Amino acid sequence: MAAAVALAGLRRRPGSVWGAGARRLLQVTTRQVPGTRAQVVGSSLPPVARTRPPQRYAARGTRTAPEGYLPSPLAFQSHPHYPAIVESTEEYKFVERLIPPTRIPAPPKHAQYPTPSGWRAPSDTPPALPYFVRRSRMHNVPVYKDITSGNRRMTVIRKIEGDIWALEEEVKEFLTQLAGKTPPIQVNEITGSICIKGYFDNELKEWLLNKGF
Repeated sequence: MAAAVALAGLRRRPGSVWGAGARRLLQVTTRQVPGTRAQVVGSSLPPVARTRPPQRYAARGTRTAPEGYLPSPLAFQSHPHYPAIVESTEEYKFVERLIPPTRIPAPPKHAQYPTPSGWRAPSDTPPALPYFVRRSRMHNVPVYKDITSGNRRMTVIRKIEGDIWALEEEVKEFLTQLAGKTPPIQVNEITGSICIKGYFDNELKEWLLNKGF
């Protein structure tokens, strides 16, 4: 109704030419809305042009195939020269070398020991002793320096199996001959380790290597 009033007040200026849009707006019609007393102003355009297609209100990603659409049966058939599934293990060697190993591999055999890095392999047969010192996961003798608070100097032997007290007696005897006095030693049966006060890591590593560990 407001559009009709606005158009009724339009006046053509002298010398002016109305465009097609203005002429279309003048072609207004009124129609009665069913069930109401209101008058609705509409244009003379067909109803299809005035209404939005219902597809615009559909959410994205919810498009469906038209009704009655059937896919081609050729879509589910594979070409005889190109099978759908191919299983081959010939090229798996190129993939296998990129997969990280789950454990550290065993060290290779060397012509002579020690190697240029100073590493020595354990003896092929374990020594006949009541205890056993297992190598670390990096295949090294598990003897370490324990530095705490800067002033406390300790040497730790780990991965001890068997009679740990027999090893403690032999370590005490070896260090007494080496240092001239018996250093304080602490044995931990739960963790399988021996702590010695002082730095004797290099001497104990050589001593265990000579025993075959």
